[in-house]
Amino acid sequence: MQSPTRPRLRALPASPAAHAPRAAQDVFLIGGGAANGAAVQRSSPQPPYARVKQYLKDALEAGRWAPGAQMPSEADLVAQFGVSRMTVHRALRELQDAGLITRLQGVGTFAAQLNRVSSTLTINDIQDEIRQRGHRHDAAVHLKRAEAAPAALAARLGLNPGDTVFHTLIVHHEHGVALQCEDRYVNPACAPDYLDVDFTQMTPTHYLLDVAPLWEAHVAIEAAVPTAQEAKLLGIPRTDPCLIVVRGTVSRGVPVTLARLVHPGSRYTLESQFRP
Repeated sequence: MQSPTRPRLRALPASPAAHAPRAAQDVFLIGGGAANGAAVQRSSPQPPYARVKQYLKDALEAGRWAPGAQMPSEADLVAQFGVSRMTVHRALRELQDAGLITRLQGVGTFAAQLNRVSSTLTINDIQDEIRQRGHRHDAAVHLKRAEAAPAALAARLGLNPGDTVFHTLIVHHEHGVALQCEDRYVNPACAPDYLDVDFTQMTPTHYLLDVAPLWEAHVAIEAAVPTAQEAKLLGIPRTDPCLIVVRGTVSRGVPVTLARLVHPGSRYTLESQFRP
Protein backbone atom coordinates (compact mmCIF):
# COMPACT_ATOMS: atom_id res chain seq x y z
CA MET A 1 0.00 0.00 0.00
CA GLN A 2 1.39 3.41 -0.90
CA SER A 3 2.17 5.83 1.88
CA PRO A 4 0.29 9.16 1.91
CA THR A 5 1.90 11.93 -0.14
CA ARG A 6 3.45 14.64 2.03
CA PRO A 7 2.42 18.23 1.24
CA ARG A 8 5.01 20.32 -0.61
CA LEU A 9 6.35 23.19 1.48
CA ARG A 10 7.21 26.57 0.03
CA ALA A 11 7.77 30.12 1.17
CA LEU A 12 4.80 32.45 1.59
CA PRO A 13 4.54 36.13 2.52
CA ALA A 14 4.91 36.96 6.20
CA SER A 15 1.45 38.56 6.18
CA PRO A 16 -1.65 37.20 4.42
CA ALA A 17 -2.23 40.62 2.92
CA ALA A 18 1.26 40.94 1.45
CA HIS A 19 0.88 39.25 -1.94
CA ALA A 20 -1.62 37.59 -4.24
CA PRO A 21 -1.70 33.75 -4.13
CA ARG A 22 0.99 31.97 -6.15
CA ALA A 23 0.16 29.83 -9.13
CA ALA A 24 1.33 26.65 -7.37
CA GLN A 25 -1.08 27.17 -4.49
CA ASP A 26 -3.66 24.42 -4.09
CA VAL A 27 -7.23 25.45 -4.96
CA PHE A 28 -10.25 23.46 -3.83
CA LEU A 29 -13.58 24.33 -5.46
CA ILE A 30 -17.01 22.89 -4.77
CA GLY A 31 -19.40 25.52 -6.13
CA GLY A 32 -19.04 25.01 -9.86
CA GLY A 33 -22.06 27.13 -10.80
CA ALA A 34 -22.57 30.76 -11.70
CA ALA A 35 -21.81 33.00 -8.72
CA ASN A 36 -25.15 34.79 -8.94
CA GLY A 37 -27.26 31.73 -9.71
CA ALA A 38 -27.68 32.71 -13.35
CA ALA A 39 -27.71 30.21 -16.16
CA VAL A 40 -24.28 29.17 -17.45
CA GLN A 41 -23.73 29.37 -21.19
CA ARG A 42 -21.80 26.44 -22.70
CA SER A 43 -20.51 25.88 -26.19
CA SER A 44 -21.61 22.23 -26.36
CA PRO A 45 -24.77 20.46 -25.14
CA GLN A 46 -24.62 18.82 -21.73
CA PRO A 47 -25.67 15.23 -21.16
CA PRO A 48 -29.02 14.98 -19.32
CA TYR A 49 -27.53 14.04 -15.93
CA ALA A 50 -25.16 17.03 -16.12
CA ARG A 51 -28.04 19.43 -16.75
CA VAL A 52 -29.82 18.19 -13.64
CA LYS A 53 -26.63 18.33 -11.62
CA GLN A 54 -25.78 21.87 -12.76
CA TYR A 55 -29.29 23.10 -12.04
CA LEU A 56 -29.08 21.83 -8.46
CA LYS A 57 -25.54 23.18 -7.94
CA ASP A 58 -26.53 26.63 -9.18
CA ALA A 59 -29.61 26.66 -6.95
CA LEU A 60 -27.55 25.58 -3.92
CA GLU A 61 -25.00 28.30 -4.61
CA ALA A 62 -27.78 30.89 -4.88
CA GLY A 63 -29.04 29.82 -1.44
CA ARG A 64 -32.35 28.37 -2.60
CA TRP A 65 -32.06 25.63 0.03
CA ALA A 66 -30.48 26.39 3.38
CA PRO A 67 -28.12 23.78 4.89
CA GLY A 68 -30.28 20.91 6.14
CA ALA A 69 -33.31 21.89 4.04
CA GLN A 70 -35.08 19.21 2.02
CA MET A 71 -34.60 19.39 -1.76
CA PRO A 72 -36.78 18.10 -4.63
CA SER A 73 -37.29 14.35 -4.73
CA GLU A 74 -36.07 12.10 -7.55
CA ALA A 75 -39.65 11.88 -8.83
CA ASP A 76 -39.96 15.69 -8.88
CA LEU A 77 -36.73 16.02 -10.86
CA VAL A 78 -37.74 13.29 -13.30
CA ALA A 79 -40.96 15.18 -14.04
CA GLN A 80 -39.28 18.58 -14.20
CA PHE A 81 -36.53 17.58 -16.65
CA GLY A 82 -38.30 14.80 -18.54
CA VAL A 83 -35.43 12.36 -17.93
CA SER A 84 -35.16 8.87 -16.49
CA ARG A 85 -34.86 8.08 -12.79
CA MET A 86 -31.40 6.63 -13.50
CA THR A 87 -30.29 9.98 -14.93
CA VAL A 88 -31.49 11.86 -11.85
CA HIS A 89 -29.91 9.24 -9.59
CA ARG A 90 -26.50 9.82 -11.19
CA ALA A 91 -26.75 13.59 -10.79
CA LEU A 92 -27.65 13.25 -7.12
CA ARG A 93 -24.94 10.67 -6.51
CA GLU A 94 -22.25 12.98 -7.90
CA LEU A 95 -23.50 15.89 -5.81
CA GLN A 96 -23.40 13.67 -2.73
CA ASP A 97 -19.86 12.53 -3.58
CA ALA A 98 -18.85 16.21 -3.79
CA GLY A 99 -20.27 16.84 -0.32
CA LEU A 100 -23.00 19.22 -1.52
CA ILE A 101 -26.03 17.15 -0.51
CA THR A 102 -27.01 14.44 1.94
CA ARG A 103 -29.32 11.58 0.93
CA LEU A 104 -31.25 9.50 3.42
CA GLN A 105 -32.88 6.36 2.03
CA GLY A 106 -36.63 6.50 2.35
CA VAL A 107 -36.50 10.09 3.64
CA GLY A 108 -35.17 12.37 0.90
CA THR A 109 -32.39 14.64 -0.28
CA PHE A 110 -31.08 17.52 1.84
CA ALA A 111 -28.67 20.43 1.34
CA ALA A 112 -25.42 19.61 3.13
CA GLN A 113 -23.67 21.67 5.78
CA LEU A 114 -21.12 23.58 3.72
CA ASN A 115 -18.06 23.54 5.96
CA ARG A 116 -16.92 20.62 3.81
CA VAL A 117 -14.82 21.67 0.84
CA SER A 118 -14.56 18.29 -0.81
CA SER A 119 -14.70 14.63 0.06
CA THR A 120 -11.10 14.83 1.28
CA LEU A 121 -10.64 18.32 2.75
CA THR A 122 -12.49 19.78 5.72
CA ILE A 123 -12.11 23.26 7.17
CA ASN A 124 -11.48 22.44 10.82
CA ASP A 125 -12.22 24.62 13.83
CA ILE A 126 -9.33 24.59 16.31
CA GLN A 127 -11.77 24.85 19.22
CA ASP A 128 -13.43 21.61 18.08
CA GLU A 129 -10.03 19.91 17.62
CA ILE A 130 -8.98 20.76 21.17
CA ARG A 131 -12.29 19.77 22.75
CA GLN A 132 -12.33 16.47 20.85
CA ARG A 133 -9.09 15.64 22.67
CA GLY A 134 -10.88 16.31 25.95
CA HIS A 135 -8.84 19.45 26.59
CA ARG A 136 -9.72 23.05 27.45
CA HIS A 137 -9.72 25.72 24.75
CA ASP A 138 -9.09 29.37 25.59
CA ALA A 139 -8.77 32.31 23.23
CA ALA A 140 -7.00 35.62 23.84
CA VAL A 141 -8.15 38.43 21.54
CA HIS A 142 -5.24 40.83 20.93
CA LEU A 143 -6.78 42.87 18.13
CA LYS A 144 -10.35 43.41 16.93
CA ARG A 145 -11.07 46.44 14.76
CA ALA A 146 -12.08 47.94 11.41
CA GLU A 147 -9.26 49.14 9.17
CA ALA A 148 -8.73 50.63 5.72
CA ALA A 149 -7.68 47.85 3.34
CA PRO A 150 -4.34 48.35 1.55
CA ALA A 151 -4.31 47.58 -2.17
CA ALA A 152 -2.91 44.03 -1.94
CA LEU A 153 -5.40 42.96 0.72
CA ALA A 154 -8.30 44.69 -1.05
CA ALA A 155 -7.54 42.71 -4.20
CA ARG A 156 -7.62 39.42 -2.28
CA LEU A 157 -11.00 40.24 -0.72
CA GLY A 158 -12.66 41.74 -3.80
CA LEU A 159 -12.64 45.26 -2.34
CA ASN A 160 -11.33 48.64 -3.46
CA PRO A 161 -8.18 50.05 -1.84
CA GLY A 162 -9.17 52.00 1.25
CA ASP A 163 -12.44 50.10 1.77
CA THR A 164 -13.20 48.98 5.30
CA VAL A 165 -12.01 45.53 6.30
CA PHE A 166 -12.34 43.76 9.66
CA HIS A 167 -9.13 42.58 11.34
CA THR A 168 -8.70 40.24 14.32
CA LEU A 169 -5.58 38.79 15.93
CA ILE A 170 -6.33 35.88 18.26
CA VAL A 171 -4.16 33.32 20.05
CA HIS A 172 -5.76 29.96 20.76
CA HIS A 173 -4.57 27.96 23.78
CA GLU A 174 -4.87 24.29 24.70
CA HIS A 175 -4.75 23.80 28.48
CA GLY A 176 -3.09 27.21 28.75
CA VAL A 177 -0.41 26.53 26.10
CA ALA A 178 -0.45 28.71 22.96
CA LEU A 179 -1.24 26.48 19.99
CA GLN A 180 -2.23 28.85 17.17
CA CYS A 181 -1.80 32.53 16.29
CA GLU A 182 -4.69 33.52 14.01
CA ASP A 183 -4.26 36.75 12.03
CA ARG A 184 -7.49 37.21 10.06
CA TYR A 185 -9.07 39.76 7.71
CA VAL A 186 -12.79 39.63 6.88
CA ASN A 187 -14.93 41.18 4.14
CA PRO A 188 -17.62 43.19 6.00
CA ALA A 189 -20.17 42.52 3.25
CA CYS A 190 -20.12 38.81 4.14
CA ALA A 191 -20.14 39.18 7.92
CA PRO A 192 -21.34 42.68 8.91
CA ASP A 193 -21.65 41.74 12.61
CA TYR A 194 -18.19 40.13 12.82
CA LEU A 195 -16.76 42.66 15.29
CA ASP A 196 -19.72 42.19 17.65
CA VAL A 197 -18.96 38.48 18.22
CA ASP A 198 -17.33 37.34 21.48
CA PHE A 199 -14.39 35.35 20.10
CA THR A 200 -13.45 34.06 23.54
CA GLN A 201 -16.61 31.93 23.27
CA MET A 202 -16.87 31.24 19.53
CA THR A 203 -14.01 31.05 17.03
CA PRO A 204 -14.00 33.16 13.85
CA THR A 205 -13.95 29.93 11.81
CA HIS A 206 -17.13 28.66 13.48
CA TYR A 207 -18.90 32.01 13.13
CA LEU A 208 -17.97 32.56 9.48
CA LEU A 209 -19.01 29.05 8.44
CA ASP A 210 -22.43 29.80 9.94
CA VAL A 211 -22.99 33.20 8.30
CA ALA A 212 -21.17 32.65 4.98
CA PRO A 213 -21.42 29.00 3.83
CA LEU A 214 -18.18 27.89 2.23
CA TRP A 215 -17.96 27.20 -1.52
CA GLU A 216 -14.29 27.64 -2.26
CA ALA A 217 -11.06 27.57 -0.26
CA HIS A 218 -7.50 28.45 -1.23
CA VAL A 219 -5.01 26.77 1.11
CA ALA A 220 -1.20 27.05 1.23
CA ILE A 221 1.03 25.34 3.81
CA GLU A 222 4.67 26.02 4.66
CA ALA A 223 7.27 25.35 7.33
CA ALA A 224 8.94 28.63 8.34
CA VAL A 225 9.93 30.75 11.30
CA PRO A 226 7.33 33.13 12.77
CA THR A 227 7.44 36.90 12.67
CA ALA A 228 8.70 38.65 15.79
CA GLN A 229 5.14 39.48 16.82
CA GLU A 230 3.94 35.91 16.28
CA ALA A 231 6.83 34.47 18.27
CA LYS A 232 6.07 36.82 21.17
CA LEU A 233 2.36 35.94 21.17
CA LEU A 234 3.08 32.19 20.99
CA GLY A 235 5.78 32.37 23.66
CA ILE A 236 8.46 30.76 21.49
CA PRO A 237 11.93 31.80 20.26
CA ARG A 238 11.99 33.76 17.02
CA THR A 239 14.03 30.93 15.44
CA ASP A 240 11.61 28.09 16.27
CA PRO A 241 10.09 26.46 13.14
CA CYS A 242 6.34 26.75 12.71
CA LEU A 243 3.65 25.19 10.56
CA ILE A 244 1.97 28.08 8.76
CA VAL A 245 -1.34 27.81 6.92
CA VAL A 246 -2.57 30.70 4.76
CA ARG A 247 -6.23 30.21 3.89
CA GLY A 248 -8.72 32.25 1.91
CA THR A 249 -12.39 31.34 1.56
CA VAL A 250 -15.18 32.28 -0.83
CA SER A 251 -18.96 32.07 -0.39
CA ARG A 252 -21.23 32.16 -3.45
CA GLY A 253 -18.56 33.87 -5.52
CA VAL A 254 -17.67 36.54 -2.93
CA PRO A 255 -14.35 36.45 -1.00
CA VAL A 256 -15.09 36.11 2.73
CA THR A 257 -11.83 35.99 4.65
CA LEU A 258 -8.07 35.68 4.49
CA ALA A 259 -6.28 34.16 7.48
CA ARG A 260 -2.69 33.34 8.44
CA LEU A 261 -2.63 30.51 11.01
CA VAL A 262 0.73 29.97 12.72
CA HIS A 263 1.40 26.88 14.86
CA PRO A 264 4.59 26.09 16.81
CA GLY A 265 6.10 23.04 15.11
CA SER A 266 6.75 21.31 18.43
CA ARG A 267 3.11 21.63 19.52
CA TYR A 268 1.00 20.95 16.44
CA THR A 269 0.57 18.15 13.91
CA LEU A 270 -1.38 18.50 10.66
CA GLU A 271 -3.16 15.20 10.06
CA SER A 272 -4.89 13.83 6.98
CA GLN A 273 -6.53 10.56 6.03
CA PHE A 274 -6.45 8.82 2.68
CA ARG A 275 -8.52 5.90 1.45
CA PRO A 276 -7.89 4.52 -2.07
